[in-house]
Amino acid sequence: MLALMAPGLLFFVVFFYVPMLGNIVAFEDYQPFIGFKDSALVGLANFQELFADPAFWESVRNTLAFAALQLVFFFPAPLALALLLNSLVSSRVKKFVQSVVYLPHFISWVLVVALFQQVLGGAGLVSNFLRDHGFSALDVMTDPHAFPLLITSQVIWKDIGWGMIIYLAALANVDQSLYESAAVDGANRWRRMWHVTLPAVRSVTIMLLVLRLGDVLSVGFEQFLLQRDAVGARAAEVLDTYVYYHGVVYGDWGVGAAAGLVKGVVGALMIWGANKLAHAFGEQGVYSK
Repeated sequence: MLALMAPGLLFFVVFFYVPMLGNIVAFEDYQPFIGFKDSALVGLANFQELFADPAFWESVRNTLAFAALQLVFFFPAPLALALLLNSLVSSRVKKFVQSVVYLPHFISWVLVVALFQQVLGGAGLVSNFLRDHGFSALDVMTDPHAFPLLITSQVIWKDIGWGMIIYLAALANVDQSLYESAAVDGANRWRRMWHVTLPAVRSVTIMLLVLRLGDVLSVGFEQFLLQRDAVGARAAEVLDTYVYYHGVVYGDWGVGAAAGLVKGVVGALMIWGANKLAHAFGEQGVYSK
């Protein structure tokens, strides 16, 4: 068993824990050509410059707004779909729907954005349909006001099947005798779902919520980078794109690393707080007390 765990452990060590040493860049005037050792230490100067940048706070505001939308609309969507599929009698139909909604998870964001462009863009399917019937064209892909809902709908379409698999696995372990007993006691379908199904998946739901809150500031780098130019930086700039543009594109490595470090610290605090909340509800969360 330890041998089977070794490749996964090595992956996290190489690609997650070793790169954490690079956080020293946040405290240096880092120059790639002279390296970490010879770059001058500047203390908290990068953080002072970061917190004085209005673009940083705008990216924080956008990130929190997108995260809230995804938490409200995307997080419960896999559970709702899993409950719907679980109520189907035909196993053949259930497997077909499950496969269809699961496949988009493996499509790259480049293709997802391209598909939405073909449907909702200025020359897309919806705009052509409206023009053919005498209405004005609707270009959702370049509308900054519609961008939050567009982003959320893309996430739901792409990843709802991934979360659904976890809930279906939890629902498969529910003792069917509980449903039979509830039906004998006169509980209808909604009462059985409320008193049997939802309590059975509560532990999984809280665990996924804790993980989601810990990753709440990572709303999707590729998704926003691909659509940032279409709607403008003010509407689409999030922390991940802020770090990329300031650190890689503009060469301000120290400020970019400082922004990434702030994001990581806040994410760790969110996981800690959400796990404490899970313990208050009597659940184990992602780690025990």
